[in-house]
Amino acid sequence: MDNLKLIKKPVKEELAEFEKHFKKKIVSDIPFLNIITNYILRHKGKQIRPLLVFLSSKLVGEINKSTYSAATLIELLHTATLLHDDVVDESYERRNRFSINAIWKSKVAVLLGDYFLASGLLLSIANNEYKLLETVSESVKEMSEGELIQIQSSKKALIDIDNYFKIIKKKTASLFASCTLCGAQSSTDNPVLLQKLKEYGLNIGIAFQIKDDLFDYQQKGLIGKPTGNDIKDKKFTLPLILALKNAPENESRIIIKKINTTDYSKYKYNEIVQFVDKNNGLIDTEKYLNEYKNKAIEILDYFPDNETKQSMCLFAEFIINRNK
Repeated sequence: MDNLKLIKKPVKEELAEFEKHFKKKIVSDIPFLNIITNYILRHKGKQIRPLLVFLSSKLVGEINKSTYSAATLIELLHTATLLHDDVVDESYERRNRFSINAIWKSKVAVLLGDYFLASGLLLSIANNEYKLLETVSESVKEMSEGELIQIQSSKKALIDIDNYFKIIKKKTASLFASCTLCGAQSSTDNPVLLQKLKEYGLNIGIAFQIKDDLFDYQQKGLIGKPTGNDIKDKKFTLPLILALKNAPENESRIIIKKINTTDYSKYKYNEIVQFVDKNNGLIDTEKYLNEYKNKAIEILDYFPDNETKQSMCLFAEFIINRNK
């Protein structure tokens, strides 16, 4: 049994039921829309966010109708953000497949993202899930702010580790925190338990993004999406920030100048990757990765030992050891 199957074990039946539930929520009477949504369903990812919702719910109570609503809302939101991100980033690959905007163009991808977002809002209202709606809406706001801060930072070539963590907490970790918080909210109203699981999700989300930023320095084709995009977009992520901090000042200036030039080539990418590797950017980033994983696991010490808690500990390990 692989790690992900082992992690899913406590909520295996619920996840199987969720897949049917989610598919029903995105069915439309518009044939063209169904063609596109079926394409997405055929090439869905690991669904780690719904998994987090169910595990968090089960850790503090019983999985119920509200838990399914929370998982569906999260998955609709996440799918919408992926569609919009691919348009913004002009990315034509997603999980080793053509992205929606590559096949049906950007206009369709944006409209489909809007459709998923609206479907999630309507689902929440129909089920009177106003707490869940508030939690997820706050996450959408945070994610948008994070992306805008990152765009501004890229234009200014801002090399600041505090700013980096501010960005990833908003644009990535906030959604993971909403997964664990929504899952918990569906099963309990205990403020201590809610806060603990929100913090767990936040630390998991930070670790997830740090791992993603490491992927940008790996060979294309290993992770199901193009690499080098952060460098091309002049994003100063953690491996590069740490390497610039470690390197002699004159070498750092040369690399910053290369990143800020408009031309982009495989040679320039390889040169920057070698610089980051040589100056321990990757090794030092791994230290941060393990630090946030450990923080997440330490939070779980508050909860009694059971199969669900063990799965959530394994989930933290899975996040930092995944290969895509």
